[in-house]
Amino acid sequence: MAIIRLRSLGDCVLSTPAIALLQAARPDLEIAVVAEDRFASLFDVPVLSPSIRALRAFAPALCLNLHGGTRSARLTALSGASERAGFDIFKPAWIYNVAIPTAQEVMGVDRRVHTAEHMAAAMFHLGVPLTESPRARIPAPEGRSAQAPAGGYAVVHAFAATAEKTWPAANFLELAGFLRRSAGLESIFIGAAGDDLSRFQRFPTVSGASLPEIARLVRDASLFIGNDSGPAHMAAAFGVPELVFFGPSDETIWRPWRTEAEVLKADPIHEIDVDSAMLALQRLHVSAA
Repeated sequence: MAIIRLRSLGDCVLSTPAIALLQAARPDLEIAVVAEDRFASLFDVPVLSPSIRALRAFAPALCLNLHGGTRSARLTALSGASERAGFDIFKPAWIYNVAIPTAQEVMGVDRRVHTAEHMAAAMFHLGVPLTESPRARIPAPEGRSAQAPAGGYAVVHAFAATAEKTWPAANFLELAGFLRRSAGLESIFIGAAGDDLSRFQRFPTVSGASLPEIARLVRDASLFIGNDSGPAHMAAAFGVPELVFFGPSDETIWRPWRTEAEVLKADPIHEIDVDSAMLALQRLHVSAA
């Protein structure tokens, strides 16, 4: 069986509960994920490059599209699979001979569902017994990160895809200072290679690290603080307590999945004040111990 989940850090992480449910129900099944190379380390099953040649060489009997969009539709259509599954909102509809209804229909609920539940619903429709979706799970290298300070620490991700989803940098700095004073926790600011970490230099920074290294750094943290973005879902996969800031995004759909978390939301996001964030941290009872 081939599962197409091409990219997007958060979506890739949140597809792993669905994959875990499938593995538990069908341990006999050979499963591979089709994903871009930069996201391959997020999965504990074989990963195929997103090419027709690689997909046809794998020769799946069933190809499940969890991605949507033109590229994944083309891969599904040309996969060679006799069964091609995708949500019934995916276009063009003729590609899919197994149309998956909404998660609400599959699960028999009348509420908005989390993204992890949405992808798990595809597995339920395909025959996996209906149950609660577990926590996401992603691999991380053994051993403590060389970037990690001695003792407890917080990982802070002060970036997001858009300005509307980004809490002000000055607020993150104030919160990091509060953690240092009140809980004895050092804060490590992380960012992608193109992110400007210069404003956070009074604290340790990690720029452009690989996803496996970020996973290891986040796994051993006492706390994660950040905007609604992919690293927050990585932290949730390891059960790390979180404080996450939401702007226009729907927190019901994208909140940290199955970990202790405080979610603060305002639109515009800068209306979330630092005092509210400090109170949220106190409710998490995080310490350096």
